[in-house]
Amino acid sequence: MKLLTVNIGQPRPSDRTDGPGGVTGIDKRPVEGPVEVLDPGPRGSGGSGVAGDAVCDLRHHGGSDQAVYAFAREELDAWERELDGRKLPNGVFGENFTTLGLDVSGARIGERWRVGADLVLEVTSGRIPCRTFAHHLGERGWVRRFTQRAATGAYLRVIEPGAVRSGDPIEIVHRPDHEVTAALQFRAVTTERTLLPALLAAGEALHPEALRRAREYVARQGGPGRRAGAPPEHAGH
Repeated sequence: MKLLTVNIGQPRPSDRTDGPGGVTGIDKRPVEGPVEVLDPGPRGSGGSGVAGDAVCDLRHHGGSDQAVYAFAREELDAWERELDGRKLPNGVFGENFTTLGLDVSGARIGERWRVGADLVLEVTSGRIPCRTFAHHLGERGWVRRFTQRAATGAYLRVIEPGAVRSGDPIEIVHRPDHEVTAALQFRAVTTERTLLPALLAAGEALHPEALRRAREYVARQGGPGRRAGAPPEHAGH
């Protein structure tokens, strides 16, 4: 398992973004290392945890619980095949880290990775596709297609800061005993809301927004959470 590239984005004009000012940092490109990664602070004031990476919409992106976005090269390759051979370079999905040999979407919430010698990250959630992402890719029905695939990649918070560079090894140093993955969390908050109670097994490691939605769902239903990973009664899969 390794970090193929570290990718950062500069503010670029866009006439279709979810953020203010008509600029976006989603167009990320590989850079030479070493690159410092640290906790950027809470959402609304903190942006990316990756030095030099622009987050232009602080209302919806960045902050401690979305300090780094990782996506697997294997999934980019799968999308290349599905998109009739379109070339998808590292960083094109807006990911800070493009990985190899790691099931990013299958990572468990609260799972911790050591990247390089010092950096330790913790998985918090999957990535919800937005209009800016769809416009950047320029593929018809992109939000729907990405959502249906549910290979979402993972957002991570910084547990121990450090510098990383392309080619650094990735080691899973902690894997929780629940089965709430980034992909399951994504499905629960998008297409399969009856999975929301299962998210509670991940506890405080879960992105606070997803944890709040899970708790509210359980409160409305008036019952205990379902065992993590168990299918809902009327799931579409």
